[in-house]
Amino acid sequence: MKILIHTAIAWAITALAAACAQPYDIVLTGGRVIDPETGLDAVRNVAINGDRIAVISEEALDGETVLDVSGSIVAPGFIDLHAHGQNIPAARMKALDGVTTALELESGVLPVAQFYDDIAAEGRPINYGAAAGWAHARIAVLEDVDPAANVEWFLEQFSLPDWQKTIADEDMTAAILTRLEEGLDEGAIGIGVLLGYAPETGHKEYYAVNQLAADKGVPTFTHARYLNMLEPHSSFEGFQEMIAVAASTGAQMHISHLNSLSVTDIELIADMVAEAQSTGVDLSVEAYPYGAGATGVGAAMFRGEGWKERIGGVDYSNFTLAGKPLDKETFDRLQAEAPGTEIIIHFLDPANDAQHQAFLDRSILFPGGVIASDGGDWAVDGELILDDTWPLPEGAKGHPRSAGTYGRFLRQYVRERSMLTWPEAIAKASYYPAEILGKSVPQMRERGRVQEGAIADIIVIDPEAVSDRATFETPGLSSVGFDYVIVSGEIVVRDGELDVDAMPGQPIRGTVASE
Repeated sequence: MKILIHTAIAWAITALAAACAQPYDIVLTGGRVIDPETGLDAVRNVAINGDRIAVISEEALDGETVLDVSGSIVAPGFIDLHAHGQNIPAARMKALDGVTTALELESGVLPVAQFYDDIAAEGRPINYGAAAGWAHARIAVLEDVDPAANVEWFLEQFSLPDWQKTIADEDMTAAILTRLEEGLDEGAIGIGVLLGYAPETGHKEYYAVNQLAADKGVPTFTHARYLNMLEPHSSFEGFQEMIAVAASTGAQMHISHLNSLSVTDIELIADMVAEAQSTGVDLSVEAYPYGAGATGVGAAMFRGEGWKERIGGVDYSNFTLAGKPLDKETFDRLQAEAPGTEIIIHFLDPANDAQHQAFLDRSILFPGGVIASDGGDWAVDGELILDDTWPLPEGAKGHPRSAGTYGRFLRQYVRERSMLTWPEAIAKASYYPAEILGKSVPQMRERGRVQEGAIADIIVIDPEAVSDRATFETPGLSSVGFDYVIVSGEIVVRDGELDVDAMPGQPIRGTVASE
């Protein structure tokens, strides 16, 4: 009997040793591993099994696939909190820019279940998710129409006037909140509030939306009510409102694109936000490294007496369509006939104006602030590219931020200007976004990190080569220097080349649906 027992133990030890000796699925060797949460910044070997990081070690590791990444940076995949492009071509361009998770949070969508079901049926190379859209809910209630779960549908509603300015009564507000609550029940990551596209709507309604979010324990993602350097109804006033509502309701509030809403008032506004944070108001901010934004030509901010002066004294030539400046005649015609037409507005000129660059820097470098692209879709001759087309057709148009936000950020602020260290920059693009969402989204507590047991959303960066290539003239050029992009343990980008068959993207859902 003792012989049998000893034999069984010996076999068990042998089997365990054999199992331990089995190679990992993927091993990254010799890279500089940066984990913002723990402060790890050292040469390590990283092993992946399935969708998880299995081991981080100084010792040699064996893998089915071994990638020598010596001289490169191994970092958490970037998390874009502001990604309007929620189709396959847009997601592929994101992957080539180091993004492993791209979320539609500022606009949001409705119906939320439709959004997740449609994307699951198609597949995505990177992770996806969305907030419940206040604007979608408002349009549905006030215009009595059924919403579609995409931002294109929202742009099409610019020709409908009531939702943009009607003060909602108690019944309307209750109906809007009901639709938002349904979205949360279906998995929405908080509530997206495009307040700037309906600036004449009621303050009580905005308060009620944030009260709902606070009651549900989810964040709101707000586009401030005003884009205006003049008083009254200034951008400063818009930020005051957001701070006051967050403080009074207790809602966790994320403020969209600090750069393009503050513009030349950034110093005053950034100080105000920072002071509110220091008193315990739960605020976070984002910015993108461009002096130009994009939206529909018929947006409320481009209407009314004196609108050009209000937003900084721009002229029609500051607006471009397919790379060409507009004139008044074309601008007015588009507003009347096709108000959803996406145009680019150049509100700062950082390349030629040092003060403008300083304004932009203050937004990008805001302590604890994150980098988010506000990127959108791609189009050819005005027609959106929504299918599985790859590569993007020659002449594809869009904002260069849809392709190059993170490559540009790293090139400018780390490699060329040395305004941030690599760990600081990587935290802004990965760990900080994960922390903002991690309060209410359990899945994000395992992302934005390079740690044993975390989800294997990992990127490998060439620190000497990483860069954007997209310009306003040729926006459809992907970034370079993101040599490997791994999503849930599957390689999506290898040696800088996209694997078009890789579709490992996972849905990211909010707290309510996760309980």
